[in-house]
Amino acid sequence: MQRHLISAADLTRDDAVLILDTAEEMARVADRPIKKLPTLRGRTVVNLFFEDSTRTRISFEAAEKRLSADVINFSAKGSSVSKGESLKDTAQTLEAMGVDAVVIRHGASGAPYRLATSGWIDAHVINAGDGTHQHPTQALLDAFTMRRRLVGRDAGLGQDLSGRRITIVGDVLHSRVARSNVDLLHTLGAEVTLVAPPTLLPVGVDTWPCEVSYDLDSTLPKSDAVMMLRVQRERMNAAFFPTEREYSRRYGLDGDRMARMPEHAVVMHPGPMVRGMEITAEVADSDRCTVIEQVANGVSIRMAVLYLLLGGNEPAVAHPSPTTTLATRRSAPTSALRTTEEK
Repeated sequence: MQRHLISAADLTRDDAVLILDTAEEMARVADRPIKKLPTLRGRTVVNLFFEDSTRTRISFEAAEKRLSADVINFSAKGSSVSKGESLKDTAQTLEAMGVDAVVIRHGASGAPYRLATSGWIDAHVINAGDGTHQHPTQALLDAFTMRRRLVGRDAGLGQDLSGRRITIVGDVLHSRVARSNVDLLHTLGAEVTLVAPPTLLPVGVDTWPCEVSYDLDSTLPKSDAVMMLRVQRERMNAAFFPTEREYSRRYGLDGDRMARMPEHAVVMHPGPMVRGMEITAEVADSDRCTVIEQVANGVSIRMAVLYLLLGGNEPAVAHPSPTTTLATRRSAPTSALRTTEEK
């Protein structure tokens, strides 16, 4: 990871743990009467969303405003994109406005990488989801939630997820969340198992750093966390399973299946949930389900990413060298945060 956050695979273990630890500092802001820090005052962040989003867009906007950044929300619908404007022209328009960071969600895999490496724009680029490729901040907030639940808030500082067994269930083929989580959880030392029908597993999945199973019931008793994925019908152009009822019977998580999980194990979902399909209402509303926690933790994680990439209140022209990593830029985020708060 250098100036941008494009893929979870770009993060080293030290980078990831630094972000998780910084997010713990940021989470404490939510407990204050005034949930605001001056760290990004004077910086401009654009949320460039070419796909529909609720949680991710609002989460980024909340994170940016809590850090006192100036926020511009861009939606492809109702913009010149609907008239045929290219990504290059949109990017150059933003560059002319002097933005400091661009948070981009795009339906085409690779669009954030193209934006970051094309030379069209001299701003930090954060990938908020591109096609079926990557969604790094979602993986980070998932890992943050797991560490808090499985290790503990204070005990987890500086720790990774070594030895933890994570099961990811459902539409892996179309899921950027699954890809990002496999990359990040492997980096953090966790053992990941993908569970899905063969038709919903991508070609080459055997080369991923994880195990693959077609039997959900056999993996549940060994799981510390079970992440359910939504079946993404909007990305499907064929029939990948016989019926919804058949899919739910084989790969849905209900109360009986949840009872087979270890007592400490948690149920996760990136949202939006389709109740009755991959998860029942009983499970979704249980104390073991972390969906609401994931939403809250998403704000803390995105605050941490923005803080570390934009360098707090340092001069905007102080860009890192190409070989500078996130960890070397911010080796002491806690003390830096306190200094900023005191100001």
